[in-house]
This record gives sequence, structure tokens and C-alpha cells, in this order.
Amino acid sequence: MAKVVVDVMPKPEILDPQGQAVAGALTRLGVAGVGDVRQGKHFVLEVDDSVDDETLERVAATLLANPVIEDWVVTRA
Repeated sequence: MAKVVVDVMPKPEILDPQGQAVAGALTRLGVAGVGDVRQGKHFVLEVDDSVDDETLERVAATLLANPVIEDWVVTRA
């Protein structure tokens, strides 16, 4: 079994209210120097060696991410 990591993030032009909430909380906690926070999703899949890269991209695009508002990166670990 191979490990595959899929990281999904909102596209840069999409508002990220969860990231903004974290940035606000950091300020309230006295943490300085953080300019922006973007929050995404991190998936770790264990897949059989027969699962090819094209299939993994299809899984990311159709199940793990919303291609209209999110970008993703698939990495074999």
C-alpha cells in the first residue's frame, strides 16, 4: 500500500472566513507578525499500487475538492 496526500486549499480569489477567524484569534492571543491565514483540507489515502495518478486526480477533483472554488495537489508519499 502506498500513501497519497491530497492538500486542498481555497483558490486565492475566494474569501476564506475560517482563515480570517484564525487570524483574528491569533491577534487576540497576542501573536504578532501573522499577515494572513488560509485554511484548507489535508487528506491521507492508503492506496494499492495499481491506483494510477490519473485516478487519484479524478478522486481529488470529484470527491475531495470543489474545483470551482478550490485548488489541490496530489503527492505520493
